[in-house]
Amino acid sequence: MLPELARSIGAREVFYLATCNRVEVGFVSDGKTPLAAYRPRVFRYFTGRDPEPGEAERIFRAWAGEGAAEHVFLVGAGLDSAKVGETEIAGQLREALKHARAADLCRLRLGLVLEEGLKVASRVHTLTGVSSGRVSLAEIALDRVRARLGETPGAVALVGVSAMTERCARALVAEGHGVVVVNRSLDRAEALAQQVGARALALAEFCATPPGVEALVLATGAEGPVLTRGALERLAAQAPSGRPPLAVDLAVKPDVDPQDAQAAGVPRVALQDVIDEAASTRDQRLVEMADARVLVDEALVAFRRRLAQRMLGPVVGAIQRRYQQTAQAGLERLLKKELSGLGEAERAALDRWLSTLARRFAHLPSEGLKGVAFEHGFAGVEAFLAKGDPELLATLDELPDEPGAGSGA
Repeated sequence: MLPELARSIGAREVFYLATCNRVEVGFVSDGKTPLAAYRPRVFRYFTGRDPEPGEAERIFRAWAGEGAAEHVFLVGAGLDSAKVGETEIAGQLREALKHARAADLCRLRLGLVLEEGLKVASRVHTLTGVSSGRVSLAEIALDRVRARLGETPGAVALVGVSAMTERCARALVAEGHGVVVVNRSLDRAEALAQQVGARALALAEFCATPPGVEALVLATGAEGPVLTRGALERLAAQAPSGRPPLAVDLAVKPDVDPQDAQAAGVPRVALQDVIDEAASTRDQRLVEMADARVLVDEALVAFRRRLAQRMLGPVVGAIQRRYQQTAQAGLERLLKKELSGLGEAERAALDRWLSTLARRFAHLPSEGLKGVAFEHGFAGVEAFLAKGDPELLATLDELPDEPGAGSGA
């Protein structure tokens, strides 16, 4: 998908991040196209049609430049999540980076942002209390399941193999509850069941002859409901307690149709219910996480400085070469005319002195451009070079394009 996405929106570097309640596309623009032009392109790629006037703007939020880097840092640290401090998203961001690199679509610019975002996430979770308490939507969902099992002890069915259901499986098995892992493809269900010590069933078998369970947690990527009304009625009839099982539906496109659940008498908790519960304490949680926000701000300042140094490397090198070449050309003219009588030792000493002088003269504009980039961004650098030396402007694009060029930055 990534190469096609990159071609569709006109990006050399791109990553795609999908979590339980967000889809994000991050990319490096050509530097000339207005940000507003990209939203319709992204919309067109995902929907296959042109947006109505204002539709793409209503659906997509957008960040650019340092604001985009800040957003990635906040997302990776779990500070932009429905449940502040959630830890799963750092792993999902790491997967997004891995896939972008595998597709040769993550180079210096994007690599720097994503790698630093993961470092920020690690620092935030290590140095603050952001990851203490219930820090994921899965844990809030588990609380609903635990409440039900406290009333009617029994097994739990986990439908779909995902980060959500894996976390639930490990927690429930550790607490001594029976777990059944259900998936459309049995091999994936068996792989997770073997890891956690659970039972595995194919989805078709589970729907046709369901075991007795008191709760279900569903989180598949299906395009529509995976349990029909008939399957829900059979589950209700098989529940050991005689009460229809609780269905916690964490899928973005519902795995259980609300009307079917109501008709079968199955109580259903939707993803939005879980998000709303998390949001009820979000503002207070953000106040408590002020230290985490400080770490993000500090990381942004350090990142801006590091990015300026990396991006301006070719320009600084070109400036230094230009001064050295100018000094060398002047020296050669002098040695042919006014200083033609100098001996070899004097010529060598003069050459060393001019080389040192050229480096010192080059230092001022080099450091000045770094300051401009740090304080005002690369638009200021481009304006300076366009007026002063257009040939040097081209060196801004002389950046390594190999995958992982930003590694270790």
